[in-house]
Amino acid sequence: MKIITYNVNGLRAAAGKGLDEWLRQENPDVLCIQETKLQPDQFPAAIFTDLGYHAYLYSAQKKGYSGVAILTKQQPDHVEYGMGIAAYDNEGRFIRADYGDLSIVSVYHPSGTSGDERQAFKMKWLEDFQDYVVKLREQRPKLVLCGDYNICHEAIDIHDPVGNAHNSGFLPEERAWMTRFLAAGFIDTFRYLHPSSQEYTWWSYRFQARAKNKGWRIDYCMVSESVSPMIRSARILNDAVHSDHCPMELVIGD
Repeated sequence: MKIITYNVNGLRAAAGKGLDEWLRQENPDVLCIQETKLQPDQFPAAIFTDLGYHAYLYSAQKKGYSGVAILTKQQPDHVEYGMGIAAYDNEGRFIRADYGDLSIVSVYHPSGTSGDERQAFKMKWLEDFQDYVVKLREQRPKLVLCGDYNICHEAIDIHDPVGNAHNSGFLPEERAWMTRFLAAGFIDTFRYLHPSSQEYTWWSYRFQARAKNKGWRIDYCMVSESVSPMIRSARILNDAVHSDHCPMELVIGD
């Protein structure tokens, strides 16, 4: 199974930049999308139906904001919308599709860049998210948690660790949370297979950051430890340019 996660920074905008042709070429079994920034009635369904995808969207109540989706060739046995926590579900941050004993999640972690209030929201989310998926793992042991985590874990994951040491996304408390999350039985599949690769998934639109490769690795395909024997490959697809992010691909199999 080929799974791709992609923060498209506006699904309609990405569709206008050739997302459908890219999707035709990559042909993932499952595409986890973050920042759809649309309501269900604004979804360009025909583009994806023509490519053989079933689409499941979970939009934010606020228009033009956040939102996650799962596009899948195989219809899931069950789709779960949200986490049952209103403060997060109102922002459309979590959707889960179940396939037999495997569950795939598209998740969009909050950003704290707009100020102290949202940073506090982010830190509360991180703890609640971990509690939720740890409990979920008891019923659904094989978890694939794809999405934009809005955190670089280690210095290798960011172009300027010293200059960004006090910026949201690389704060010591955020990095410490990710260390605890991984220690709780989850695997960063890219780092698992590529322990010394310095690659990024997000670049600022300013200062020609992408051209200069001054980026951050904040998009992940995390898996529970029970999925580790299934990992076949994990790679960053940095040639895709429909967004300020690029996708990450995970291939799993029995």
